[in-house]
Amino acid sequence: MKRILITGAAGFLGSHLCDRFIKEGFHVIGMDNLITGDLKNIEHLFPLKQFEFQHHDVSTFVHVPGKLDYILHFASPASPIDYLKIPIETLKVGSLGTLNLLGVAKQKNARILVASTSEVYGDPLVHPQNEEYYGNVSPIGPRGVYDEAKRFMESITMAYHRFHGLDTRIVRIFNTYGPRMRLNDGRVVPAFMGQALRGEDLTVFGDGSQTRSFCYIDDQVEGIYRLLMSDYTDPINIGNPHETTIKEFAEEIIKLTGTSQKVIYKPLPQDDPLQRQPDISKAKEILDWEPKVERSEGLKIVFDYFKSLSKEELLKKEHRNFS
Repeated sequence: MKRILITGAAGFLGSHLCDRFIKEGFHVIGMDNLITGDLKNIEHLFPLKQFEFQHHDVSTFVHVPGKLDYILHFASPASPIDYLKIPIETLKVGSLGTLNLLGVAKQKNARILVASTSEVYGDPLVHPQNEEYYGNVSPIGPRGVYDEAKRFMESITMAYHRFHGLDTRIVRIFNTYGPRMRLNDGRVVPAFMGQALRGEDLTVFGDGSQTRSFCYIDDQVEGIYRLLMSDYTDPINIGNPHETTIKEFAEEIIKLTGTSQKVIYKPLPQDDPLQRQPDISKAKEILDWEPKVERSEGLKIVFDYFKSLSKEELLKKEHRNFS
């Protein structure tokens, strides 16, 4: 049985990756320090003999006994509300955490895939964003702690690939949504749905003309799986190229949820990107991948998931580990 280490296993994306690799017949070692992750995302896997969990911070050191075939490095705060509250931890997991995991991959002769982000493009001057674009990032802005951690992650991963001949993959993940997102994580899908379910007005930052493109979790996981199993070593975008403005998206959520709230506008946060849309030509050509789930279909699944949450979870404003 192939063995895979998945860091950030109790997070939104990490937990879905654990599910996928269990389904594919792997022995999965999940690792998470639970600073933003939640064990309830993976508790259904605990009875399985092919799953084990380590409560551990990869920024300190990483030790995994026995053979290891693959590593997926998905440990990191991933939403502005998180990384603005824990900026140092965000920088450390992208730098020291990545360094530690590259060391394990080298020691175990394992293939490693690191989770980069569309944020490496910053507030882009090229649209849509292709992998050759170097980005427009402020290293000292408040969002720089995440953007630059991920840019360093890519740089050191390629250094290990070139210098040590390590078998590496880099995925640049664009906005992804699905069940197990935290309602209070500050990202637009849970933010709008949480406000709708609580009977609050929907908050749009800026004038709502900024664009995002949303990829459903199953599509994202499929893209990551195909990249890991491919021979492609340069960064590759995985996301949905169908773009919408935040204003249009807010109206879509109001229609879906059947709520009567209005949209209110607040100032745009510093360095918030105005456009975000992946060029997925490489993913189509190299991985034969493109998203399949329509946004209307995916949003309905997510809304049903959020509706199933307890009132306590619906009203929770702060993540427990930040209090």
